[in-house]
Amino acid sequence: MGKWRYGVILDAGSSGTRVHIYRWLNSDKARSKASEEELQSLPEIETDKKWTKKIHPGISTFGETPHNVGPDHLDELLSHALKYVPLEEVPNTPLFLLATAGMRILPPGQRKAVLQEVCDFAKKTTKFQLPDCNLHVQVIPGETEGLYGWIAANYLLGGFDSPKDHDHGKGHHTYGFLDMGGASAQIAFAPNATEAKKHADDLTLLRLRTVGGTALEYRVFVTTWLGFGVNQARQRYVTALLESSTTTKEFPDPCLPSGLRVTKDGKPIDSDEKQEDDRELVGTGKFSECLHQTYPLLEKEKECLDEPCLLNGQHVPAIDFDVNHFVGVSEYWHTTHEIFEMGHKDKAYDFKTYQERVEEFCSRSWKDIEKGISKKKWGKKVDETTALEVCFKASWLINVLHDGIGVPRVGLEELQGDQNTTKAVIDGAKEKGFLNPFQAVNKINDVEVSWTLGKMVLYAASEVPPPSENDLAVGFGSNEDGIPENFQYPGGAYLPYPDTDDDHLLADNSRRIPGLIIFVLIIFVIIFTACGRERRQSAGKKLGQLFGRGSGRHGSSRRRRGLAGKLFGSSAPSYERVLESGEGADDFELGSVDSNSDHEQSDSSDGSRLGRTSGWATPQIKATQATPGTPGVDSDNIVSQGGNLGLGPPAYANAIDRGGLMSRTESRERLARSRPSSPGRLRSGRTNLRE
Repeated sequence: MGKWRYGVILDAGSSGTRVHIYRWLNSDKARSKASEEELQSLPEIETDKKWTKKIHPGISTFGETPHNVGPDHLDELLSHALKYVPLEEVPNTPLFLLATAGMRILPPGQRKAVLQEVCDFAKKTTKFQLPDCNLHVQVIPGETEGLYGWIAANYLLGGFDSPKDHDHGKGHHTYGFLDMGGASAQIAFAPNATEAKKHADDLTLLRLRTVGGTALEYRVFVTTWLGFGVNQARQRYVTALLESSTTTKEFPDPCLPSGLRVTKDGKPIDSDEKQEDDRELVGTGKFSECLHQTYPLLEKEKECLDEPCLLNGQHVPAIDFDVNHFVGVSEYWHTTHEIFEMGHKDKAYDFKTYQERVEEFCSRSWKDIEKGISKKKWGKKVDETTALEVCFKASWLINVLHDGIGVPRVGLEELQGDQNTTKAVIDGAKEKGFLNPFQAVNKINDVEVSWTLGKMVLYAASEVPPPSENDLAVGFGSNEDGIPENFQYPGGAYLPYPDTDDDHLLADNSRRIPGLIIFVLIIFVIIFTACGRERRQSAGKKLGQLFGRGSGRHGSSRRRRGLAGKLFGSSAPSYERVLESGEGADDFELGSVDSNSDHEQSDSSDGSRLGRTSGWATPQIKATQATPGTPGVDSDNIVSQGGNLGLGPPAYANAIDRGGLMSRTESRERLARSRPSSPGRLRSGRTNLRE
């Protein structure tokens, strides 16, 4: 096991699956080189944009054909992961496939069959670490997805490691998290002290551990709204629109640009093309009316059984926007920035300006929008599909944010508190410390804010050994003392790092050693052949004198153990150095990472394979007998270790004594007389030496 630990997560969403690869230093190695400040920080996770890959559609589309999910879907993603995880580290690398809303809506039987096929295929085709399929391959609840997202956002923003630099007032230093996908939406935040005490039973207890072993505890409220993602909301909207009248085939849709005609599934209609369902939606381009018609989808009229509630009658503690500053990802980012804030990646969200830009775009005719798309007016990523959907998505986002969750309308409403007051669009949300009530983000310090990162942070933290046996485990569960019954363990375990003082040059070039040995042997054979028969015979005599005498006859024991051990090896545990070779490992995008600072940040493994384990098995040392010419064996160490361990003389040495160059029963005089006059005997001796 090398100093780098790797993790692979497949985010199986409703529209597609994306593979993420992360790496971090082994906890022992990280602690040995950490400063006092770094000891109080969480493990440093590294990634690279080349390490991610997404394919469409999602695995939920394999509900009726689960046996196809491996070859038709997973194979491409796993192959991508194997390109970047060093081969020797694959058995030590955990693999997770965590599915979200798309799989949640599948029938239970289909869901189970797909997950089983995923696990079986991964085990058959790779050696990634999969000790427990129920833990590593599963459909996670929306609350878990939201909690992972909350961890990722605060990890990147510094809310965990530098609380003094993120003091929002009232002792609060973490950020809230909002996520919206195609099928569901999540919210996660730490309520202020008053609300946390009032709603203690509704909170999730989260435990993390720093590099130095210090335990961190947070109490977070998390909930999910299934069916409130943009695609599911659009389906509910269209259903309500079609049910509003049964006497017409054309339904005016204010959420579509004027002049655009689409099917009820949202596909543009060609005037000459016949449709099986002749009902169609006709765009009118009236955004204010679109806002009005999407408002009922919030279902705020549903009974609230546990006050207070936000959407769909679901309980949410009161949000104190003086201290709770939210970041929104996924659709919150795409819908606010990809068209309306193009070229302003860090622009602070301003409700007034945003709504004005949306209205300006959505009031255009469809022909005008098509011309703008062809000229790349809104960037290369904006195509016709994006353009025809964005007006509905913008109206839905505005309603959810401001009428649903209650985020103050920056630019219209006067906010309380000196930190939050603003009435204009402000460039550079980072410079403001993300202190607006809401800010859409995609990346922080060039790292994507993904819930998969939160999962990996939790996993890496669980590998840090606790200072004492009484320390509680890393993970999350009900807000109770100790370890609650529903406590979720991340799956990591402490893996000691076999640190050595090996020469760096040797460690960094271990893969070159076998080739070097072969080259030296070839040169030796050429020289030996060219030196002539007499010189070869003379060399054979000297070798016979060096190795053929009994114990104590020629040279000290140290000389024999050094030179003879190098030629023949010894009976001792076999060690093999390995070298990591992850591609793209030196150009990470984490702002605080310097991957080229010293040898510790290289991909080389300056340890041995001692203690390598797949899963959580206890590392073992297997004693194997080294034989002459074994690649990668350091015979000096082998001999000395064998002597210290009392392993005794090697078996082949006894064979030489019994029937090799000479027998102990022959007299020294007889050997002296026979050796000069018996070339054949010398040749025989050399043959035995080689054997």
